[in-house]
Amino acid sequence: MRLPVFYGWLIVAVVFVTMGIGVNARTAFSLLFPPILEEFRWDRGVTAGAFSFGFAVSAILSPLLGGMMDRVGPRAVMELGVALMAAGLLAAPLVTEPWHLYLTLGVLVGGGSVCLGYSGQSLFLPNWFVRRRGLAIGIAFAGVGVGSIALLPLVQSVIEGFGWRTACAALGILLLVVLAPINLLLHRRPEDVGLEPDGDARDLSASAPQISNVVDEAWAAVDWTLWRAMCTARFWWIALAYFAGLYGWYAVQVHQTKYLIEIGFSPSTAAWALGLVSLVGIPGQILLGHISDRIGREWVWTVSCLGFASCFVALILLESHPTLPLLYAMIISQGGLGYGLTSIFGAIVAEIYAGKHYGSIFGTLMLAAIVGGALGPWVTGALYDMQGTYAFAFWICVGLIALSVLALWRAAPRKVRAVAGRMRQLRHEKRANSSDPRTP
Repeated sequence: MRLPVFYGWLIVAVVFVTMGIGVNARTAFSLLFPPILEEFRWDRGVTAGAFSFGFAVSAILSPLLGGMMDRVGPRAVMELGVALMAAGLLAAPLVTEPWHLYLTLGVLVGGGSVCLGYSGQSLFLPNWFVRRRGLAIGIAFAGVGVGSIALLPLVQSVIEGFGWRTACAALGILLLVVLAPINLLLHRRPEDVGLEPDGDARDLSASAPQISNVVDEAWAAVDWTLWRAMCTARFWWIALAYFAGLYGWYAVQVHQTKYLIEIGFSPSTAAWALGLVSLVGIPGQILLGHISDRIGREWVWTVSCLGFASCFVALILLESHPTLPLLYAMIISQGGLGYGLTSIFGAIVAEIYAGKHYGSIFGTLMLAAIVGGALGPWVTGALYDMQGTYAFAFWICVGLIALSVLALWRAAPRKVRAVAGRMRQLRHEKRANSSDPRTP
């Protein structure tokens, strides 16, 4: 018997809205960048460095964020993120020197975004679901794509009509008015409000059989601390998978538009392609998240990585064959398949290192992901500067994507806990083992 209304879906709705506004408030830096450059005439590298500096701040805070989530829960973490981002955006109109920009749109917005973004939400959302974990995370994280379509054009309109300072102030107020109150509804796990994951009703009968998705009983019985997790090979395989996957993701995201323009597409077509990637990523995240609940996280990670690999191959082919069908193939493979990675980031770690220290473990693993996301664009750009072409850099990304797949299969979350679609097979295996006369 299940509860008629599950609070976890309200959590999903809050995360959806938070991601839609919070992540895109940081992404809006790309829209603020041109008018800031035009006004102050600072070097392009100095100005863009504020965004990179914010990325570095988020990398430093990621492991600390996990420990904070374990101690005080999601409400405090999210409200801290809202406060930091809003403070940065509301103070940005006062900028007159480069270090002001680094402090406001760099440190404060970057530090707040790690709380409100993929890292922060993945620290508690997986706790609310087991059977539908991938689907729930996929729906929640699709808020980023919806937000980019709904919010960023409005921000651009405000910039054109009233200036970049007004746009920053408007974003800061939006964060305070919308995100501050709704994030008070969050709880770290369903047990905190007397519920069970997926909305299952509690059966207090001692004789009621408990259905478990645990495959490796010995592994699941360990009280996983960060140090214990770091002493296992699985931890480092996940770190490698996340590093290599995000390296490829951010490499294409940063360089795609410039590359398309250089090989002959118009700036408007290149910008349209980037927006369409986010659009097709919305159903892609949701569908692949749901599929991961049926067939396993490793398979969906493989399919998503195949999407990024296909995207890079398509980009390489576009240089000599700049056709719209090939451009569409690149867009669909990147957004419709590649973006599926986001729906299983948290699920993978939750299924291997479930426990009260999950936040610290996941936050530390996300450091590897953030480093990969930072290095991907930089190395790709440096290789282009050296060779005058993106081809070699893109092939490196394909190789790293393949390495990411291998690493995730070696981590093998399926060998610790089974997804819902594999539960019947798991029950049959357990039943067969219990009836085997050789079983002790």
